[in-house]
Amino acid sequence: MVLFNRRPPTELRGTLRVLSALLSYPDTEHRGWLSEFVDILDGEGALTESRRAEIRHFIQRLASMEPLAAEADYVQLFDGGRATSLHLFEHVHGDSRDRGPAMLDLAQSYSQQGLELTEGELPDFLPAVLEFASTLPASKAREFLGETTHLLQSIFSALLKRESGYASVLAALLEISGGTA
Repeated sequence: MVLFNRRPPTELRGTLRVLSALLSYPDTEHRGWLSEFVDILDGEGALTESRRAEIRHFIQRLASMEPLAAEADYVQLFDGGRATSLHLFEHVHGDSRDRGPAMLDLAQSYSQQGLELTEGELPDFLPAVLEFASTLPASKAREFLGETTHLLQSIFSALLKRESGYASVLAALLEISGGTA
């Protein structure tokens, strides 16, 4: 007996863009959008209510922080070591020569979709990956992110060990990609 429809939502664009922004450097511009992020997530409904509640809590905490403290926390967390790096190929290839060709392939995928990276941005940076995924139909975006589930899980675990609120953002990505947090 089916009590309600459990089909995944058909739209992920706004959710992926919000998650991308939440994983980006929390400068004044990004922090100015925090209140609208909750409306986008709730309006699209791509995440479970409990996951959206976690993200709302994280957004409230981020909004209440002093700007310099939020920026310092971000830098210390994501630039302080490989375990929490948001550069996905660093988890796969490290500093090996294989990283370059993988980056070129990913950059070409972006280009074929009409996306251009900002100067100095690497294609394996998770917020850029999420922006790319947001241009795909929901089923393709889920499939694409599904290929990164093991990397997302690794970053999620490292953030959880550090008791970081950013873990909720990775948990949301795992939910979308079919993994479990």
